Amino acid sequence: MKPEFYRHISVRGVEFPLFVVRVAAGFPSPADDYIENTLDLNDYLIEHPAATFFVRVAGDSMTGAGINSGDILIVDRALTPRNGSIVVAILDGEFTVKRFSRLKGRIFLLPENPSYEPIEITEGAEFEVWGVVAHVIHTVR
Repeated sequence: MKPEFYRHISVRGVEFPLFVVRVAAGFPSPADDYIENTLDLNDYLIEHPAATFFVRVAGDSMTGAGINSGDILIVDRALTPRNGSIVVAILDGEFTVKRFSRLKGRIFLLPENPSYEPIEITEGAEFEVWGVVAHVIHTVR
């Protein structure tokens, strides 16, 4: 399946209220409707605008990392993949999203679903990291 890529287009002037209080994920805290500032999602989610793209996920190999089929990944090509980074890569002509691992001079792409096997990048493989996943966008219902 061919991935759906989206280029980052900054739309300035669309800001949302940002409240001073944090939302309790444990015991509820008293309500406070004081707005601290506004939040531009471009400033919050996009570190390198010229190097950022979006791609929609197809498949379930990364569910253990909270990445589900249909989610949109914000991918930054300016970031260098580190051991443990989640990356979008091209391997032998196919795009994939996996956890990047370098172990004893060998490179692996690791799924986050036990139904899938790790992929070792062997000599002669067409392999390129396209970028590091910075954020995941998905609907919570």
